[in-house]
Amino acid sequence: MKTRKAVITAAGRGTRMFPATRAIQKEMLPLIDTDGLVKPTIQMIAEACVAAGIEEICIVVENGGGQAFREHFRAFTDDERSVFAGKDWLLAEGEKLARLAERISYVEQPSPEGFGHAVYQAKDFAGGEPILLLLGDHVYTGDPLGQMLAAGEASGGSVTGVRVEPESGVSVTGIIKGQATQTPGLYEILALQEKPTVAEVQVLKTEGLEDDTYLGHFGIHLFTAEIFDCLGELIATNTRVKNEFQLTSGQELLWKRNPASYRALLLSGERWDIGLPDEYLKTLAKFGSLGPHAEVLK
Repeated sequence: MKTRKAVITAAGRGTRMFPATRAIQKEMLPLIDTDGLVKPTIQMIAEACVAAGIEEICIVVENGGGQAFREHFRAFTDDERSVFAGKDWLLAEGEKLARLAERISYVEQPSPEGFGHAVYQAKDFAGGEPILLLLGDHVYTGDPLGQMLAAGEASGGSVTGVRVEPESGVSVTGIIKGQATQTPGLYEILALQEKPTVAEVQVLKTEGLEDDTYLGHFGIHLFTAEIFDCLGELIATNTRVKNEFQLTSGQELLWKRNPASYRALLLSGERWDIGLPDEYLKTLAKFGSLGPHAEVLK
């Protein structure tokens, strides 16, 4: 099963990065990439998708929230080309943005009703094809996108990326109980729960992991089109958790419908989150240390 399309959710309000996010959307916060260029986070994610083999990208934005992204992902105007004449590197980067723009479409989440509700807005974009689902405030080191696409192609079903999570972190992420398959790092899913308490997570222990560690969501999913049927059912029946339509509820329904076609993949590489001040600082330092300006961090 080849996956050609990616969906990036960017419909959150970015409240934890306020007041900066009053003027700029969280996903547009800048990072210094490993090539030394300053880019909005969303551009780094889009470039990683294309590098992994994705052909089309859909960005899910809040109601009326697409303008900042469209303004960034576009070709230079004639006036801009005139101003930047002679700066070949800058003109080349502008051409890259124009080529990215050709791959990107946008869909609005009409009201803030949860992560699952945001993902559901991309149903028409998917058009019955599988999708790689990413968050607009996560960037990565290593090649987790390539690993996910390879796993989806090999299995022909849905795959959720996971990482080893310490017990202290289980209450802020989805936790999956898995059973190892013959393929290294690939697990059958036995159960899953969103943000369990330390008491609840005990029954979600995956055999073979070290004590007090669990399989937690990495933040990347590869879904067959059936995920949209599951999310649609939640919306039609008004099945909410904490007054929102949760992606995890859709995952549970997907798994219950056909557990043999849904797996979890332990990813190598690291996830970096720009949605919290302390994590944003870590991300800036990490990517800065991998680029041509690393010396200034010593």
